[in-house]
Amino acid sequence: MSTDLFCEIIAGERSAHMVSSDDVALAFLDIRPVFKGHVLVVPRVHVETLTDLADVGPFFARVQAVTRAVEEGLQAGGTFVAMNNRVSQSVAHLHVHVVPRNKKDGLRGFFWPRTTYDSADEAASYAARIAKAL
Repeated sequence: MSTDLFCEIIAGERSAHMVSSDDVALAFLDIRPVFKGHVLVVPRVHVETLTDLADVGPFFARVQAVTRAVEEGLQAGGTFVAMNNRVSQSVAHLHVHVVPRNKKDGLRGFFWPRTTYDSADEAASYAARIAKAL
């Protein structure tokens, strides 16, 4: 197994505010969210890019479920779903960003301002609300 940050989370060697976890994928809060409730969905198998993932269907079923949960659990107007392949990929492990959106939230184009959670408790509350909607 690789030793990237996401592999460490998958192995339980590093903590994360978990939203969901099964045999295909994990979903957890981004530590530098665009907006609070920004979730990363990562496959359990270590692959760097989308083209490296052998069976995309089950993985994207998880992305779809998390997208629905972010909208419902956070009462968001919608979501921004994105992924980078190599260029601008901060961790060399496939991951999909699911970002809650609302009209006039200030997000324009691909300039992603980042925020922080006020505390671990606040982050945990966002993770719990999204997990409950799953």
